Amino acid sequence: MTRASRLVIAILAVTVAACSSSLPATPPAATPPTSGIDVPATVSVAEAATLRNAGAFVLDVREPDEWAAGHIPGATLIPLGELSARLVEVPADRTTVVICRSGNRSAQGRDILRAAGYAAVTSVSGGMTDWVAAGLPVE
Repeated sequence: MTRASRLVIAILAVTVAACSSSLPATPPAATPPTSGIDVPATVSVAEAATLRNAGAFVLDVREPDEWAAGHIPGATLIPLGELSARLVEVPADRTTVVICRSGNRSAQGRDILRAAGYAAVTSVSGGMTDWVAAGLPVE
């Protein structure tokens, strides 16, 4: 075997070893990316307003007639009963603040999103009832 042949074989051996050692034994699980911000399971309306002002995605899980009566400016309506089928409409790269009338449905919506792999999701305690009472913006 010539010196050049041995050199080629040595380079191939090193390349194969380097490539195979850098691969994980099993591929990582696919999970939606998050904003990297840890959020509590539930926040107050004041905390929700702060998150919204910082760029969080506001998801309203009420029914269309409730939405029409007044909602948070910039919020997106996906009724709770439709959320599982419409997950692709919720950005995976932002913190999500889920709101409803009083906080019950938003907690369910938060749990649906978290079960689907969304980590940075919170529910608004007191919902739109407390939001309006606090004098926060509504359209």
